[in-house]
Amino acid sequence: MTGADIGWWGVPLAILGGAIRVSTPFLFVSLGECLTERSGRINLGLEGTLVFGAMSGYAVAYETNSAWLGVLAAAIAGSMFGLFHGWICKLPRVNDIAIGIALMLFGMGLAFFFGKPYIQPVAPDLPAFEFGAWSSLPQMQAALKVNVLFLVGIVLAIAMAWMFRATRLGLTIRVVGDSTDSARALGINPDLVRLLATGAGGALAGVAGAYLSLYYPGSWNEGISSGQGLMAVALVIFARWNPINCFWAALMFGGAGALGPALQSVGVSQGYYLFYAAPYVLTLVVLVATSSGRGLLASAPGSLSITK
Repeated sequence: MTGADIGWWGVPLAILGGAIRVSTPFLFVSLGECLTERSGRINLGLEGTLVFGAMSGYAVAYETNSAWLGVLAAAIAGSMFGLFHGWICKLPRVNDIAIGIALMLFGMGLAFFFGKPYIQPVAPDLPAFEFGAWSSLPQMQAALKVNVLFLVGIVLAIAMAWMFRATRLGLTIRVVGDSTDSARALGINPDLVRLLATGAGGALAGVAGAYLSLYYPGSWNEGISSGQGLMAVALVIFARWNPINCFWAALMFGGAGALGPALQSVGVSQGYYLFYAAPYVLTLVVLVATSSGRGLLASAPGSLSITK
């Protein structure tokens, strides 16, 4: 049975499955950026971190024949990029936006250079739960095939929201993000907090990259990220720096990214490719909405560069 056999009912099924698959890297990289920005630093280098994480995760998974070791390697690589970014940004008269762009290009260049031997080899995939096994429809089975990292991302979003609201660690990060002077008055080292937050955010971006190369689309190539690291910045703004909202925003961006393939699955053969631009159009709309006045920036951390 094909998508056309069940008519337009195949479109919402395809969007559902696509939203789950496409949103997972958005979720991890946006949670990483949310953590970083709540500490008062913006990291535009996550695109390079994500691409390098995808490459390093795929390479380690291939060499060790273990997808989970690949995820671990990607997280470590991402944290190294994040810590490097945080270390440079704490130096005097250094602009974190400019450093982020430089590290984005650096990370992508390193990934392309070291990743060339791994374009052809096949690494093991990450496991997934077959929640649609009860159905005889292939479309339903595909839509409800959920990767483990998607479920981990949901738990992580809830845990991060609880951390910000109810723990001393979360309060420390929020104080540093809202006012550097207040943090110093309380005896908190803002540079250390931001360094560690940026490192943890980079680790989550690395995991997002490993998901891309080890599950969906499940291969390593130089164009694997499609700008998802940069779009995560707009996603975090749209989510008002709230981890739970990051989850819903990631699903929305994932659904937008799945629209083109969903139309193709029901036989739309002309113009469907225009819908592949939906995530980028959505990103543009979010950026315009947030730059036309205070708007969504009202709830932004006070020390964040984009609020000054």
